[in-house]
Amino acid sequence: MRTTVVAVVMVMLCVMMVDADTKPQREFSLQRFAGTWYRVGLAYDSERFVPFRDKLKVSQGLVTALPNGNVNLTMWDATPLGCQKKTYHYEKTNVAGQFTYFSTRHNMVKDITVVDTNYSEYAVVLKHKVYNREYTQVALYGRTQTVRIDVINKFKAFALSQGFPREAILTPPPAENCPAARSG
Repeated sequence: MRTTVVAVVMVMLCVMMVDADTKPQREFSLQRFAGTWYRVGLAYDSERFVPFRDKLKVSQGLVTALPNGNVNLTMWDATPLGCQKKTYHYEKTNVAGQFTYFSTRHNMVKDITVVDTNYSEYAVVLKHKVYNREYTQVALYGRTQTVRIDVINKFKAFALSQGFPREAILTPPPAENCPAARSG
């Protein structure tokens, strides 16, 4: 019975998400979205990323809402070189839940859409850019380093609906000590 319910929910999600213009979370609230998030899932099909898939760990991020509606995102990633910190500045658009940012790494503007969130537990975020071809990345964020299996299944169903192959959808293991725990 439970398998049937999960299958029905996944099919419904796929049907709802077929729209090429993915819509942001309805009535998105940046104030509720701000705070600490962990990237606990990632769907990314870039060939250059394939060698790194098995090295990926959960990343931690801090979303800071700015008074003008823009966002600063600080991310900590566990890498072979240690814990790396990066800061991104997202510009608001006239659609709540959608942002743009200039990627210095790729020297281009990328679109960010918060597709689905319940604010207290999970968020599904879509990153999109066009560079020689369209690139899309879907990330699952949690307020903790682990999320419920039905949330992971929801994320996977959305990623599949966006055309990602199963092998490009990852749920990495937790990172330890990144960022380093602060002593009080």
